[in-house]
Amino acid sequence: MAEKTLRQFKNHPRNWRENFYVYPVISRRSRGLSIGVNLNPDTACNFDCVYCQVDRKTPPRTREVDVTRLREELSTMIDLAKTGELFQDQKFDDVPDELQRVNDIAFSGDGEPTTCKEFLECVTLTANLKNEASLTGTKIVLITDACYLTRPSVTEALEIMDSNDGEIWAKLDAGTEAYYQKVNRPNYPLTHVIENITSAASLRPVVIQSLFMNLESSPPPSTEISAYISRLNEIKKNGGKIDYVQIYTVARQPAESFVTPLSNQQVDQIAMEVNQNTDLRTETFYS
Repeated sequence: MAEKTLRQFKNHPRNWRENFYVYPVISRRSRGLSIGVNLNPDTACNFDCVYCQVDRKTPPRTREVDVTRLREELSTMIDLAKTGELFQDQKFDDVPDELQRVNDIAFSGDGEPTTCKEFLECVTLTANLKNEASLTGTKIVLITDACYLTRPSVTEALEIMDSNDGEIWAKLDAGTEAYYQKVNRPNYPLTHVIENITSAASLRPVVIQSLFMNLESSPPPSTEISAYISRLNEIKKNGGKIDYVQIYTVARQPAESFVTPLSNQQVDQIAMEVNQNTDLRTETFYS
């Protein structure tokens, strides 16, 4: 299956030509072209996940979000994708025709998008450009650690997304506080994340994105998977709507050398347990 062998799945650089904010990737989870919007060019993040692939050692080219420049970059990228010129570039010239569609415009960069003070403005301009380009069926995706989903400016931005094929992909990599602290190295407790996901999911279905891995050659213990499943059921019980759950593992070079990917069989086993104990649909993605 082509999805398992595409070289683009192993490499998602956020530097595209002279752009500061907008970059193209062929995403295994999007199953097509995802136009990335990086609202954290300073590489600052409120999480320090052990599996993160962001280069935090090289000084950033810019630390601010220039909304005017971002609009120009995004408009140009949309044009390149619509005309097919993007797929003449040597980085994308072997992408199969069926994956050349603009599947989504995703707020996913070198940190947590919702910490950007221009987040609302950037969501608004993205929706406008998407509509001007008649990208019917193209989603606006927010990939988030869910810590700031209840901020007033963020909830306003989410309402705009709701009216423009928006989708929230909320991170949930753990079931217990101890494992959450070990994997995500966060600035908020797990209860805060669960509450924020539940709040957002009470208004629209959300996608849960969960990455599992080996730590020091050991997979997550069965008790942790059980606790994680309990968290999913807690969200549902308290009124949160979950569209589906992404179960995946490390696909690119992680931040810490003690992090390694699970086998396909291990990923499938976790997905099966989620299916059986929550009745939620899952999608699996391998190393």
